[in-house]
Amino acid sequence: MNAFFSTRRLFSLGSAVALGLMLWAAPAQGQPRRLVVAQDGSGDYRTVQQALDAVPTGQTQITTIFIKKGIYKEKMTLAAGKNFVRLLGEDAATTILTYDDYAQKQNAQGQNIGTSGSASFFVRATDFAAENLTFANSAGPVGQALAIWVGGDRVKFRNCRFLGNQDTIYTGGRRQYYQNCYIEGTTDFIFGGSTAWFDRCELFCKKGGSYVTAASTPDTVRYGYVFSRCRLTGDAPAASYYLGRPWRPYAKVVFLECQLGAHLRPEGWHNWGKASNEATAYYAEYASTGPGAAPAQRVAWSHQLTKAEASAYTIGEVLGHWQP
Repeated sequence: MNAFFSTRRLFSLGSAVALGLMLWAAPAQGQPRRLVVAQDGSGDYRTVQQALDAVPTGQTQITTIFIKKGIYKEKMTLAAGKNFVRLLGEDAATTILTYDDYAQKQNAQGQNIGTSGSASFFVRATDFAAENLTFANSAGPVGQALAIWVGGDRVKFRNCRFLGNQDTIYTGGRRQYYQNCYIEGTTDFIFGGSTAWFDRCELFCKKGGSYVTAASTPDTVRYGYVFSRCRLTGDAPAASYYLGRPWRPYAKVVFLECQLGAHLRPEGWHNWGKASNEATAYYAEYASTGPGAAPAQRVAWSHQLTKAEASAYTIGEVLGHWQP
């Protein structure tokens, strides 16, 4: 297997089996459907896109697509209206959905496909869930190259891996939830305007990068990214990464009880070259630990939350009436 797909975070066999049997609750009615994807022909479809195409538009029942182990090199799209879809991988480390497009790649008309067009997987529907899968972009360090473009509302990932370099995950929908996920990249590898809760995830900062997040939270939205009890690891040099910079002026990012590696810069945050962003962006931490935790050295316009302030950040408060 290509070294690109070597896992940094493996799940035990027992855990994988248990997780594979889990079905998440979803607000859909009717009897669930189950489709199987297998490259060897032992399932209903040989490719993931064929299974996604088979999902009815406007369905009100759950369709679970079980994906057997393999590297599925496809450019995949779950179209808008194909709601209540659950992707379930056989094993997170060896069930890999990938492609190798990148922003500067040209289309048939000789135009660059752009950052958004570079994604390996597009989620345009609502009420989508994925578990035990790897979403990857294997283009390498060639600039913006998304592993996944996430739109819609009420999108959740559990025990998934997201592999890439610059711009690994684009969060373009309303609300998203990531639990026990591994996310790697270089610059701005988690970016976009969604309200997203990251629960006990590992954020791996690769050599050659500089910023973990680039939020573009709208000024009308109260919460942006919340990282709860996550670990920020990596192989990058000491003091080479910022926690984030504001892609848009009202970016909002909060780290709660996270472990920060030595690769984080003591000042923590960057204003993206605009002093005016310091008055509008909201960057905060609570009880950070590890060599990258330096509350006394953070930029003056960021915030160190009190226990009372941090307690207001709950999944229910941040994600609203949706309970993933």
